[in-house]
Amino acid sequence: MSEIDPILLGKGENLQYLLPAFGNRHGLVTGATGTGKTVTLQILAEGFSRIGVPVFLADVKGDLAGLSQPIAPHPKIDERLEKIGIENFKPGGWPVVFWDLFGHSGHPVRTTISEMGPLLLANLLELNDTQEGVLTIAFRIADEQGLLLLDLKDLRALLRFVSENAKLYSREYGNISSASVAAIQRRLLVLDEQGAENFFGEPALELADIQRVDLSGRGVINVLAADKLIQKPRLYATFLLWLLSELFEELPEVGDPEKPRLVFFFDEAHLLFDHAPRALIEKVEQVVRLIRSKGVGVFFVTQNPLDVPDTVLGQLGNRIQHAMRAYTPREQKAIRVAAQTFRTNPNLDTEKAFTQMGVGEALISALQLKGVPGIVDRTLIRPPTSRIGPISESERKEARSRSPVGDRYDETLDRESASEILQQRAEQVAKDAESKETAPKKRKSTRQSPTETAVKSFLRSMSTTLGREIMRGILGAIKKG
Repeated sequence: MSEIDPILLGKGENLQYLLPAFGNRHGLVTGATGTGKTVTLQILAEGFSRIGVPVFLADVKGDLAGLSQPIAPHPKIDERLEKIGIENFKPGGWPVVFWDLFGHSGHPVRTTISEMGPLLLANLLELNDTQEGVLTIAFRIADEQGLLLLDLKDLRALLRFVSENAKLYSREYGNISSASVAAIQRRLLVLDEQGAENFFGEPALELADIQRVDLSGRGVINVLAADKLIQKPRLYATFLLWLLSELFEELPEVGDPEKPRLVFFFDEAHLLFDHAPRALIEKVEQVVRLIRSKGVGVFFVTQNPLDVPDTVLGQLGNRIQHAMRAYTPREQKAIRVAAQTFRTNPNLDTEKAFTQMGVGEALISALQLKGVPGIVDRTLIRPPTSRIGPISESERKEARSRSPVGDRYDETLDRESASEILQQRAEQVAKDAESKETAPKKRKSTRQSPTETAVKSFLRSMSTTLGREIMRGILGAIKKG
């Protein structure tokens, strides 16, 4: 049995806990808008931070920034604490590092084009199969040519190079049509307009910087400002999937540790799966299934369990489901499906409870000893110790001043990469061609060396003497005749 204290979630018939040893068995938090999902996410983040587990989450509405500040006293807070039986409640903020893909509300988050790879990039650009194939060929050529792909201008330069040499590479890799290259370039323009150029470049995010603990041993909570990012769902989903993929590829296997190495919350999870190609869903399923052994827990937060594909839903062991609406056939089906996934409680009509719960209540079934799902319980969620709601700009600035990564990511780097190398090659080719055209042509010399003159004079003399002798012979023969 682990000596690490469990994370208190609230109280129903019994106190409900999430055991740290099963934090990497993933989870699901669902519920209609306004039912308390954000507060549940907040107390989970606090709980993991308290036991020294770093957290990464997306702040879609700006409310989760409140994790950095203590909660203000309120009679409703006191009332809930009394109902649950929590004593020695101490309001307090938590160690928070703010991140922002656009660099406005936190440290900029960047990755390189090479690290993103053709599959995720094709999804981000919404390419068809043919265009994705051309993009994959371009990446292969970049590898063979030793070209670093750091930002969008590198990718544009590479695409121009591939288009100009399409006949050469088509013989080896298959058809590279100018129409496909042009389509990819147009999609890059759309990406530019969405502000994605800030996401690609250096310094790239180092995964160690989102896996920190503070001096008191609490896990750092990494809050990604996503209020603007959520308006660009394709970029949002691709970024979070990229981050999961990077964690999966870089972290070593740890089996089943006493607590997770990192916990990842994917808010508005439906954005990852809406209109996603089958290949991408399979990638998500693979990462979620296998990243558990790397000690990483993934919690999906969304309004409806049906937002998550069954293949992914089956991997989520810890379930926290707030009230749901049942106005449409789809919503009624979702309630029936959700009710059937819980371990039955003979004292609770689970399906009816979904529509009867108030704000701050949830049906909870967390994994218990030996990984067995707990009996579902209608639970009153405990209050967080941190502020419920947004923070001011001055508070954000003060929290950023304490950031353990300082200003490491705030300035963009631009080292030599594909665009510069291909530009230098093009200039050198042009210079060589110009030199060849302007170089003076060598004329064949008509002057003869002394040796050549003597030889030619001798030959002429011999020719003249021999001619005379022949003529004399011919004339002599005539006279005698």
